[in-house]
This record gives sequence, C-alpha cells and structure tokens, in this order.
Amino acid sequence: MGLRIYCEYLLDEFTSELSEDNAKQTAEILNLTSRIQELETRKNLTHQLGNLTQAFTVSESNVKDLSAEVQELKTRIQELETEKNNLTQQIQNMETTSNELNISQAQWSIDSYCLGNTDEKCQPCQKGWDLTQSSCYASNYLPYPGWITWEEAQEDCKGKNSDLAVAHNLEEKEAINMYSFGFNGYWIGLRVVNKKWKWVDGSDLIDR
Repeated sequence: MGLRIYCEYLLDEFTSELSEDNAKQTAEILNLTSRIQELETRKNLTHQLGNLTQAFTVSESNVKDLSAEVQELKTRIQELETEKNNLTQQIQNMETTSNELNISQAQWSIDSYCLGNTDEKCQPCQKGWDLTQSSCYASNYLPYPGWITWEEAQEDCKGKNSDLAVAHNLEEKEAINMYSFGFNGYWIGLRVVNKKWKWVDGSDLIDR
C-alpha cells in the first residue's frame, strides 16, 4: 500500500508541472501571435507610407508644374495688358487726328461757303459751285491729256468734301449734262458693283 501511494504522488506532481508548462507555452504562443499581428500591421503601415510618399512626390512635381504655368500666364497677361494700353493710345491718337481733320474740313467748308460774300451771308454752295435743287455741282478740268480713273476722280471729290455727281431725277441729270463736258468724257458717281449699276450713295440705278 505504501508503494502505491508514493507513485500516485509522483504522478500528480508531474501533471501539475506539465500544466504549468502548457500554460506558459500557451501564453508565449499568444504573445508571439500578438507580436506577429503587430509586425503585419507595421508592414502594412510601411507600405501605405511608401504609397503616400510617392503620391506626395508626384503632387509636389505637379505643384511645381502648375506654378510654372501660373507664372507664364501672369507674364502673358502682362503682355496683353501692355498691348491693350498701346492699342488704346493708338485709338486715342487716331480719334484726335480724326477730330482735328473734321475741324479742318468744317473750317474749310465755312471759308468756302461764307467768306468773301459781299452780303456777309453764307451761301448754299461754296464759291465756284452751282446750285440745282438741293445739290451743288462743279466741274474739275484736268490739264491735257487729263486721263484719270473713276477711283481717282472720286478721291479728288472726297478731297473737296463731296462725291461724284448722282442723278435721281430729270433735273439732276440735266444739271450733270449742263456742267460736265470734255473731249474725253467725264466721270459721274455711277459704276458697276457686283454686276449691278449703283450710285456712290449706295442706291441702284433706276431709269426715269
């Protein structure tokens, strides 16, 4: 009986030690598992950090490109602003010149119509021109041979603040025939435009 009791005692002690070892191993396994999970998390975070770093590098490059484009746009805007100012100045100069020319032409018209008359009144036509109805007529005689184009004749009239003669009724036609003559003929304000006869005032030729 004594021998059996002793053996049972040894078995219980061995079982207790084995249980402690199992508990330690289980705890260690859990610890290692937790460690492995932590390492996996760090690995994922490292990978994400790499992706973010790469994305940041790309974004930084894009920002530099955009900054360069913005600077180019600012330069172009400045150039356009300068061009605008230059064009504005040119327009102002042209308007000034046009106003001066209009004033000069107006003064010339006043001098031609009003000055030199004994009754000190302005006449309906400038000196040297003849009145027929509401129009004034004059003939311009050129030295021999006197060949000029229709365009040159119209420009000559423009210089006198007038146009080549236009006839819309019988009286005007008679006035043109009366005041115009020459060995080589004469120009009037009629020509072909787009295969149609038109007067210089833009109206169509109508037989009357």
